[in-house]
Amino acid sequence: MWRTANVVISGLLAAAGAITLLSIVVISVLLWVGSYREETELMLRLLRLMFPYMLLVCLAAVLIGMANARGHFFIPALGAAILNVVMIASVLFLAPRMGATLPEQIRALAIGVVLAGMAQVLFQLPSLSREGYRYEWVSPWRDPVVHEVVRKMVPGSIGVAAFQINVLFTQFFSFWVEGTIVSTFNYSVRLMELPQGMFGISLATYLLPTLAGLVAEKNYGQFRQTLSQGLSYLAFANLIAAAISLSLAQPIVRLVFERGEFGPEATVRVALALACLAPGLLLFSMNNIIARAFYALDDIRTPMKISILCLGLNLVFAFWLVQRYREAGLAVANTLSATLNTGLLTYALRRKIARLDWADFLRSLQVLIPAAAAAGVAAFFIHAAWDRRFGHQSLLPQLGAVFVPSAAAALVYWAAACWGKVPAASDIVAALRRRLGSARR
Repeated sequence: MWRTANVVISGLLAAAGAITLLSIVVISVLLWVGSYREETELMLRLLRLMFPYMLLVCLAAVLIGMANARGHFFIPALGAAILNVVMIASVLFLAPRMGATLPEQIRALAIGVVLAGMAQVLFQLPSLSREGYRYEWVSPWRDPVVHEVVRKMVPGSIGVAAFQINVLFTQFFSFWVEGTIVSTFNYSVRLMELPQGMFGISLATYLLPTLAGLVAEKNYGQFRQTLSQGLSYLAFANLIAAAISLSLAQPIVRLVFERGEFGPEATVRVALALACLAPGLLLFSMNNIIARAFYALDDIRTPMKISILCLGLNLVFAFWLVQRYREAGLAVANTLSATLNTGLLTYALRRKIARLDWADFLRSLQVLIPAAAAAGVAAFFIHAAWDRRFGHQSLLPQLGAVFVPSAAAALVYWAAACWGKVPAASDIVAALRRRLGSARR
Protein backbone atom coordinates (compact mmCIF):
# COMPACT_ATOMS: atom_id res chain seq x y z
CA MET A 1 0.00 0.00 0.00
CA TRP A 2 2.73 2.48 0.96
CA ARG A 3 4.60 1.96 -2.30
CA THR A 4 1.40 2.76 -4.19
CA ALA A 5 0.98 5.89 -2.09
CA ASN A 6 4.55 6.95 -2.81
CA VAL A 7 4.05 6.41 -6.55
CA VAL A 8 0.93 8.61 -6.50
CA ILE A 9 2.60 11.30 -4.38
CA SER A 10 5.69 11.29 -6.59
CA GLY A 11 3.51 11.72 -9.66
CA LEU A 12 1.60 14.51 -7.97
CA LEU A 13 4.79 16.31 -6.94
CA ALA A 14 6.14 16.06 -10.47
CA ALA A 15 2.95 17.19 -12.26
CA ALA A 16 1.67 19.80 -9.82
CA GLY A 17 5.20 21.08 -9.20
CA ALA A 18 5.78 21.60 -12.91
CA ILE A 19 2.42 23.37 -13.32
CA THR A 20 3.14 25.58 -10.31
CA LEU A 21 6.60 26.53 -11.55
CA LEU A 22 5.35 27.21 -15.08
CA SER A 23 2.51 29.37 -13.77
CA ILE A 24 4.86 31.43 -11.61
CA VAL A 25 7.16 31.97 -14.59
CA VAL A 26 4.25 33.03 -16.85
CA ILE A 27 2.91 35.48 -14.25
CA SER A 28 6.40 36.91 -13.73
CA VAL A 29 6.79 37.46 -17.48
CA LEU A 30 3.38 39.15 -17.65
CA LEU A 31 4.36 41.48 -14.83
CA TRP A 32 7.71 42.23 -16.48
CA VAL A 33 6.47 43.00 -20.00
CA GLY A 34 3.07 44.51 -19.29
CA SER A 35 1.62 47.65 -17.77
CA TYR A 36 -1.59 47.16 -15.83
CA ARG A 37 -4.04 48.95 -13.63
CA GLU A 38 -3.10 49.00 -9.97
CA GLU A 39 -5.75 46.43 -9.02
CA THR A 40 -4.73 44.04 -11.83
CA GLU A 41 -1.04 44.26 -10.97
CA LEU A 42 -1.81 43.59 -7.30
CA MET A 43 -3.91 40.57 -8.27
CA LEU A 44 -1.09 39.13 -10.40
CA ARG A 45 1.49 39.66 -7.66
CA LEU A 46 -0.73 38.00 -5.07
CA LEU A 47 -1.46 35.14 -7.47
CA ARG A 48 2.26 34.56 -8.03
CA LEU A 49 2.81 34.52 -4.30
CA MET A 50 -0.02 32.07 -3.61
CA PHE A 51 0.46 29.65 -6.50
CA PRO A 52 2.55 27.14 -4.45
CA TYR A 53 -0.61 26.57 -2.44
CA MET A 54 -1.98 24.56 -5.38
CA LEU A 55 0.77 21.96 -4.92
CA LEU A 56 0.35 21.94 -1.14
CA VAL A 57 -3.43 21.53 -1.15
CA CYS A 58 -3.19 18.66 -3.65
CA LEU A 59 -0.60 16.94 -1.47
CA ALA A 60 -2.76 17.49 1.63
CA ALA A 61 -5.76 15.96 -0.15
CA VAL A 62 -3.77 12.81 -0.99
CA LEU A 63 -2.49 12.49 2.58
CA ILE A 64 -6.01 12.96 3.95
CA GLY A 65 -7.28 10.26 1.61
CA MET A 66 -4.53 7.91 2.81
CA ALA A 67 -5.48 8.57 6.44
CA ASN A 68 -9.18 8.00 5.68
CA ALA A 69 -8.33 4.70 4.02
CA ARG A 70 -6.59 3.64 7.25
CA GLY A 71 -9.67 4.54 9.30
CA HIS A 72 -8.50 7.94 10.58
CA PHE A 73 -11.06 10.73 10.21
CA PHE A 74 -10.71 13.11 13.17
CA ILE A 75 -7.13 14.29 12.57
CA PRO A 76 -7.62 14.76 8.80
CA ALA A 77 -10.77 16.76 9.48
CA LEU A 78 -8.81 19.08 11.80
CA GLY A 79 -6.56 19.97 8.87
CA ALA A 80 -9.12 22.48 7.60
CA ALA A 81 -9.26 24.05 11.07
CA ILE A 82 -5.46 24.35 11.13
CA LEU A 83 -5.58 26.00 7.71
CA ASN A 84 -8.07 28.60 8.92
CA VAL A 85 -6.18 29.25 12.16
CA VAL A 86 -2.96 30.01 10.25
CA MET A 87 -4.76 32.29 7.79
CA ILE A 88 -6.50 34.21 10.58
CA ALA A 89 -3.20 34.49 12.46
CA SER A 90 -1.55 35.94 9.36
CA VAL A 91 -4.18 38.69 9.24
CA LEU A 92 -3.94 39.46 12.96
CA PHE A 93 -0.19 39.26 13.50
CA LEU A 94 1.60 39.42 10.14
CA ALA A 95 -0.48 42.02 8.27
CA PRO A 96 0.28 44.94 10.64
CA ARG A 97 4.02 44.31 10.09
CA MET A 98 3.83 44.29 6.27
CA GLY A 99 3.17 48.01 5.85
CA ALA A 100 0.67 50.79 6.39
CA THR A 101 -1.47 50.48 3.24
CA LEU A 102 -4.02 47.81 2.35
CA PRO A 103 -2.10 46.56 -0.77
CA GLU A 104 0.94 46.02 1.47
CA GLN A 105 -0.98 44.39 4.28
CA ILE A 106 -2.96 42.09 2.00
CA ARG A 107 0.31 40.39 1.06
CA ALA A 108 0.24 38.95 4.59
CA LEU A 109 -2.89 36.98 3.75
CA ALA A 110 -1.28 35.65 0.57
CA ILE A 111 1.71 34.50 2.60
CA GLY A 112 -0.69 33.08 5.17
CA VAL A 113 -2.39 31.00 2.47
CA VAL A 114 0.92 29.31 1.59
CA LEU A 115 1.88 28.82 5.24
CA ALA A 116 -1.58 27.39 5.91
CA GLY A 117 -1.13 24.90 3.08
CA MET A 118 2.20 23.81 4.54
CA ALA A 119 0.65 23.44 7.98
CA GLN A 120 -2.20 21.35 6.59
CA VAL A 121 0.29 18.96 4.95
CA LEU A 122 2.56 18.67 7.98
CA PHE A 123 -0.41 18.14 10.29
CA GLN A 124 -1.28 14.88 8.49
CA LEU A 125 2.18 13.32 8.73
CA PRO A 126 2.37 12.22 12.42
CA SER A 127 -0.71 9.96 12.25
CA LEU A 128 0.49 8.44 8.96
CA SER A 129 3.95 7.96 10.40
CA ARG A 130 2.47 5.98 13.30
CA GLU A 131 0.82 3.74 10.70
CA GLY A 132 4.27 3.02 9.25
CA TYR A 133 4.28 5.39 6.28
CA ARG A 134 7.62 6.78 5.06
CA TYR A 135 7.95 8.78 1.87
CA GLU A 136 10.50 7.88 -0.76
CA TRP A 137 10.65 8.96 -4.39
CA VAL A 138 9.32 6.36 -6.81
CA SER A 139 9.52 7.22 -10.50
CA PRO A 140 5.91 7.53 -11.65
CA TRP A 141 6.43 7.83 -15.38
CA ARG A 142 5.85 4.23 -16.43
CA ASP A 143 4.24 2.85 -13.32
CA PRO A 144 0.88 1.09 -14.01
CA VAL A 145 -0.56 2.50 -10.77
CA VAL A 146 -0.14 6.04 -12.09
CA HIS A 147 -1.82 5.08 -15.36
CA GLU A 148 -4.75 3.61 -13.42
CA VAL A 149 -5.05 6.69 -11.20
CA VAL A 150 -5.00 9.00 -14.23
CA ARG A 151 -7.59 6.87 -16.00
CA LYS A 152 -9.95 7.15 -13.04
CA MET A 153 -9.12 10.76 -12.32
CA VAL A 154 -9.85 12.16 -15.76
CA PRO A 155 -13.68 11.81 -15.58
CA GLY A 156 -13.71 13.43 -12.15
CA SER A 157 -11.46 16.21 -13.42
CA ILE A 158 -13.85 16.85 -16.29
CA GLY A 159 -16.71 17.16 -13.80
CA VAL A 160 -14.71 19.60 -11.65
CA ALA A 161 -13.74 21.61 -14.73
CA ALA A 162 -17.39 21.78 -15.77
CA PHE A 163 -18.30 23.02 -12.29
CA GLN A 164 -15.64 25.74 -12.38
CA ILE A 165 -16.67 26.82 -15.88
CA ASN A 166 -20.26 26.96 -14.68
CA VAL A 167 -19.25 29.15 -11.74
CA LEU A 168 -17.24 31.40 -14.05
CA PHE A 169 -20.12 31.92 -16.48
CA THR A 170 -22.84 32.38 -13.87
CA GLN A 171 -20.74 34.85 -11.89
CA PHE A 172 -19.72 36.76 -15.02
CA PHE A 173 -23.32 37.05 -16.12
CA SER A 174 -24.49 37.98 -12.61
CA PHE A 175 -21.78 40.63 -12.34
CA TRP A 176 -22.89 42.02 -15.68
CA VAL A 177 -26.50 42.26 -14.44
CA GLU A 178 -25.47 43.91 -11.16
CA GLY A 179 -22.04 44.20 -9.56
CA THR A 180 -23.13 43.17 -6.04
CA ILE A 181 -24.96 39.94 -6.93
CA VAL A 182 -21.89 37.69 -6.82
CA SER A 183 -20.65 38.85 -3.41
CA THR A 184 -24.16 38.79 -1.94
CA PHE A 185 -24.77 35.25 -3.16
CA ASN A 186 -21.37 34.08 -1.92
CA TYR A 187 -22.19 35.27 1.60
CA SER A 188 -25.27 33.03 1.63
CA VAL A 189 -23.26 30.11 0.21
CA ARG A 190 -20.72 30.44 3.03
CA LEU A 191 -23.51 30.07 5.59
CA MET A 192 -25.01 27.08 3.78
CA GLU A 193 -21.63 25.37 3.59
CA LEU A 194 -21.41 25.15 7.40
CA PRO A 195 -24.09 22.45 7.88
CA GLN A 196 -23.24 20.90 4.52
CA GLY A 197 -19.60 20.53 5.51
CA MET A 198 -20.35 19.38 9.06
CA PHE A 199 -22.77 16.64 8.02
CA GLY A 200 -22.81 16.06 4.25
CA ILE A 201 -19.10 16.20 3.42
CA SER A 202 -18.04 14.54 6.68
CA LEU A 203 -20.46 11.65 6.23
CA ALA A 204 -19.52 11.23 2.57
CA THR A 205 -15.84 11.13 3.52
CA TYR A 206 -16.51 8.39 6.06
CA LEU A 207 -18.77 6.36 3.78
CA LEU A 208 -16.46 6.14 0.75
CA PRO A 209 -13.88 3.71 2.23
CA THR A 210 -16.66 1.84 4.08
CA LEU A 211 -18.73 1.33 0.92
CA ALA A 212 -15.64 0.51 -1.14
CA GLY A 213 -14.71 -2.19 1.38
CA LEU A 214 -18.17 -3.73 1.18
CA VAL A 215 -17.99 -3.76 -2.62
CA ALA A 216 -14.58 -5.46 -2.45
CA GLU A 217 -16.18 -8.13 -0.25
CA LYS A 218 -19.13 -8.33 -2.68
CA ASN A 219 -21.41 -7.70 0.30
CA TYR A 220 -24.01 -5.71 -1.63
CA GLY A 221 -26.75 -6.24 0.94
CA GLN A 222 -24.68 -4.50 3.60
CA PHE A 223 -23.68 -1.90 1.00
CA ARG A 224 -27.34 -0.98 0.47
CA GLN A 225 -28.08 -0.98 4.20
CA THR A 226 -25.07 1.21 5.02
CA LEU A 227 -25.97 3.69 2.28
CA SER A 228 -29.59 3.86 3.48
CA GLN A 229 -28.48 4.32 7.08
CA GLY A 230 -26.05 7.06 6.08
CA LEU A 231 -28.78 8.93 4.19
CA SER A 232 -31.08 8.60 7.21
CA TYR A 233 -28.47 10.18 9.50
CA LEU A 234 -27.88 12.87 6.91
CA ALA A 235 -31.58 13.68 6.68
CA PHE A 236 -31.89 13.82 10.47
CA ALA A 237 -29.09 16.39 10.74
CA ASN A 238 -29.71 18.43 7.60
CA LEU A 239 -33.48 18.87 7.71
CA ILE A 240 -33.42 20.72 11.03
CA ALA A 241 -30.49 22.83 9.78
CA ALA A 242 -32.50 23.65 6.64
CA ALA A 243 -35.58 24.55 8.69
CA ILE A 244 -33.61 26.89 10.94
CA SER A 245 -31.78 28.46 7.98
CA LEU A 246 -35.09 29.10 6.23
CA SER A 247 -37.03 30.49 9.19
CA LEU A 248 -34.17 32.43 10.81
CA ALA A 249 -32.27 33.53 7.70
CA GLN A 250 -32.40 37.23 8.50
CA PRO A 251 -31.34 37.07 12.18
CA ILE A 252 -28.53 34.64 11.28
CA VAL A 253 -27.15 36.94 8.56
CA ARG A 254 -27.55 39.97 10.86
CA LEU A 255 -25.61 38.27 13.66
CA VAL A 256 -22.78 37.00 11.47
CA PHE A 257 -22.28 39.81 8.94
CA GLU A 258 -24.13 43.05 9.71
CA ARG A 259 -21.50 45.55 10.78
CA GLY A 260 -19.42 48.25 9.12
CA GLU A 261 -20.23 48.56 5.41
CA PHE A 262 -22.56 45.55 5.60
CA GLY A 263 -25.88 47.26 6.32
CA PRO A 264 -29.54 46.22 6.79
CA GLU A 265 -30.22 46.21 3.03
CA ALA A 266 -27.38 43.74 2.47
CA THR A 267 -28.77 41.60 5.32
CA VAL A 268 -32.16 41.37 3.62
CA ARG A 269 -30.63 40.38 0.29
CA VAL A 270 -28.26 37.75 1.71
CA ALA A 271 -31.04 36.36 3.91
CA LEU A 272 -33.34 35.95 0.91
CA ALA A 273 -30.63 34.04 -0.97
CA LEU A 274 -29.99 31.87 2.10
CA ALA A 275 -33.71 31.11 2.41
CA CYS A 276 -33.78 30.05 -1.25
CA LEU A 277 -30.77 27.77 -0.77
CA ALA A 278 -32.06 26.18 2.46
CA PRO A 279 -34.63 23.82 0.85
CA GLY A 280 -31.82 22.28 -1.20
CA LEU A 281 -29.47 21.61 1.74
CA LEU A 282 -30.37 17.93 2.05
CA LEU A 283 -30.17 17.50 -1.72
CA PHE A 284 -26.72 19.11 -1.96
CA SER A 285 -25.45 16.71 0.70
CA MET A 286 -27.22 13.67 -0.75
CA ASN A 287 -25.49 14.27 -4.07
CA ASN A 288 -22.11 13.98 -2.36
CA ILE A 289 -23.05 10.69 -0.69
CA ILE A 290 -24.70 9.05 -3.71
CA ALA A 291 -21.74 10.05 -5.87
CA ARG A 292 -19.48 8.28 -3.33
CA ALA A 293 -21.59 5.15 -3.78
CA PHE A 294 -20.78 5.24 -7.50
CA TYR A 295 -17.09 5.76 -6.75
CA ALA A 296 -17.13 2.75 -4.43
CA LEU A 297 -18.61 0.74 -7.32
CA ASP A 298 -15.69 1.90 -9.52
CA ASP A 299 -18.01 4.05 -11.63
CA ILE A 300 -16.80 7.61 -11.97
CA ARG A 301 -18.29 8.38 -15.38
CA THR A 302 -21.98 8.20 -14.43
CA PRO A 303 -21.92 10.92 -11.74
CA MET A 304 -19.65 12.98 -14.02
CA LYS A 305 -22.15 12.86 -16.89
CA ILE A 306 -25.07 13.69 -14.60
CA SER A 307 -23.11 16.52 -13.02
CA ILE A 308 -22.28 18.08 -16.39
CA LEU A 309 -25.93 17.86 -17.49
CA CYS A 310 -27.17 19.46 -14.26
CA LEU A 311 -24.52 22.16 -14.38
CA GLY A 312 -25.66 23.02 -17.88
CA LEU A 313 -29.25 23.29 -16.68
CA ASN A 314 -28.08 25.35 -13.70
CA LEU A 315 -26.53 27.77 -16.17
CA VAL A 316 -29.83 28.02 -18.06
CA PHE A 317 -31.81 28.50 -14.82
CA ALA A 318 -29.35 31.18 -13.67
CA PHE A 319 -29.56 33.16 -16.93
CA TRP A 320 -33.34 32.97 -16.72
CA LEU A 321 -33.75 33.91 -13.04
CA VAL A 322 -30.88 36.28 -12.21
CA GLN A 323 -32.16 39.12 -14.38
CA ARG A 324 -35.38 39.24 -12.40
CA TYR A 325 -34.51 37.96 -8.93
CA ARG A 326 -30.77 38.76 -8.63
CA GLU A 327 -28.95 36.62 -6.01
CA ALA A 328 -32.21 34.90 -5.03
CA GLY A 329 -32.46 33.71 -8.64
CA LEU A 330 -28.96 32.22 -8.41
CA ALA A 331 -29.97 30.41 -5.23
CA VAL A 332 -33.17 29.02 -6.78
CA ALA A 333 -31.17 27.88 -9.82
CA ASN A 334 -28.79 25.95 -7.56
CA THR A 335 -31.66 24.35 -5.65
CA LEU A 336 -33.46 23.31 -8.85
CA SER A 337 -30.33 21.79 -10.39
CA ALA A 338 -29.50 19.97 -7.12
CA THR A 339 -33.01 18.48 -7.10
CA LEU A 340 -32.58 17.19 -10.63
CA ASN A 341 -29.08 15.92 -9.82
CA THR A 342 -30.38 13.90 -6.85
CA GLY A 343 -33.18 12.40 -8.91
CA LEU A 344 -30.91 11.36 -11.76
CA LEU A 345 -28.23 9.94 -9.45
CA THR A 346 -30.85 7.92 -7.55
CA TYR A 347 -32.36 6.58 -10.77
CA ALA A 348 -28.94 5.65 -12.18
CA LEU A 349 -27.87 3.96 -8.93
CA ARG A 350 -31.06 1.90 -8.78
CA ARG A 351 -30.43 0.70 -12.33
CA LYS A 352 -26.84 -0.16 -11.45
CA ILE A 353 -27.49 -2.23 -8.31
CA ALA A 354 -31.01 -3.49 -9.18
CA ARG A 355 -32.62 -2.20 -5.97
CA LEU A 356 -31.81 0.41 -3.33
CA ASP A 357 -33.49 -0.90 -0.14
CA TRP A 358 -34.18 2.65 1.05
CA ALA A 359 -37.35 1.75 2.95
CA ASP A 360 -35.93 2.88 6.31
CA PHE A 361 -34.66 6.12 4.81
CA LEU A 362 -38.02 6.91 3.20
CA ARG A 363 -39.89 6.07 6.42
CA SER A 364 -37.59 8.46 8.26
CA LEU A 365 -38.37 11.21 5.75
CA GLN A 366 -42.11 10.75 6.36
CA VAL A 367 -41.52 11.75 9.99
CA LEU A 368 -38.62 14.19 9.63
CA ILE A 369 -40.05 16.44 6.92
CA PRO A 370 -43.21 17.34 8.91
CA ALA A 371 -41.08 17.58 12.07
CA ALA A 372 -38.72 20.03 10.35
CA ALA A 373 -41.68 22.07 9.08
CA ALA A 374 -43.13 22.27 12.60
CA ALA A 375 -39.72 23.20 14.03
CA GLY A 376 -39.30 25.94 11.41
CA VAL A 377 -42.73 27.41 12.20
CA ALA A 378 -41.94 27.37 15.94
CA ALA A 379 -38.61 29.11 15.33
CA PHE A 380 -40.26 31.77 13.15
CA PHE A 381 -42.89 32.75 15.72
CA ILE A 382 -40.52 32.59 18.69
CA HIS A 383 -38.11 34.87 16.85
CA ALA A 384 -40.94 37.29 16.04
CA ALA A 385 -41.89 37.45 19.72
CA TRP A 386 -38.25 37.89 20.76
CA ASP A 387 -37.72 40.69 18.25
CA ARG A 388 -40.81 42.54 19.47
CA ARG A 389 -39.65 42.24 23.08
CA PHE A 390 -35.89 42.82 22.81
CA GLY A 391 -35.18 44.12 19.30
CA HIS A 392 -31.84 43.50 17.57
CA GLN A 393 -29.81 46.65 18.12
CA SER A 394 -26.95 45.08 20.10
CA LEU A 395 -25.04 41.79 20.23
CA LEU A 396 -26.87 40.08 23.11
CA PRO A 397 -30.38 40.49 21.61
CA GLN A 398 -28.99 39.33 18.25
CA LEU A 399 -27.52 36.22 19.87
CA GLY A 400 -30.84 35.49 21.57
CA ALA A 401 -32.73 36.07 18.32
CA VAL A 402 -30.79 33.20 16.74
CA PHE A 403 -30.12 30.73 19.54
CA VAL A 404 -33.36 30.88 21.55
CA PRO A 405 -35.64 30.06 18.56
CA SER A 406 -33.06 27.53 17.31
CA ALA A 407 -33.04 25.71 20.64
CA ALA A 408 -36.84 25.63 20.71
CA ALA A 409 -36.95 24.35 17.13
CA ALA A 410 -34.41 21.65 17.95
CA LEU A 411 -36.51 20.47 20.91
CA VAL A 412 -39.64 20.30 18.75
CA TYR A 413 -37.74 18.41 16.07
CA TRP A 414 -36.10 16.00 18.52
CA ALA A 415 -39.40 15.25 20.26
CA ALA A 416 -41.15 14.57 16.96
CA ALA A 417 -38.29 12.34 15.76
CA CYS A 418 -38.32 10.33 19.00
CA TRP A 419 -42.11 10.04 18.94
CA GLY A 420 -41.92 8.84 15.34
CA LYS A 421 -39.18 6.33 16.29
CA VAL A 422 -36.74 7.61 13.72
CA PRO A 423 -33.72 5.24 13.91
CA ALA A 424 -31.18 8.08 13.82
CA ALA A 425 -32.75 9.76 16.87
CA SER A 426 -32.99 6.44 18.74
CA ASP A 427 -29.35 5.61 17.96
CA ILE A 428 -28.18 9.01 19.23
CA VAL A 429 -30.15 8.58 22.48
CA ALA A 430 -28.68 5.10 22.95
CA ALA A 431 -25.15 6.40 22.31
CA LEU A 432 -25.64 9.20 24.87
CA ARG A 433 -26.89 6.73 27.43
CA ARG A 434 -23.87 4.50 26.87
CA ARG A 435 -21.53 7.47 27.15
CA LEU A 436 -23.16 8.67 30.39
CA GLY A 437 -23.15 5.14 31.78
CA SER A 438 -19.44 4.68 31.08
CA ALA A 439 -18.67 8.12 32.57
CA ARG A 440 -20.43 7.19 35.83
CA ARG A 441 -18.43 3.97 36.08
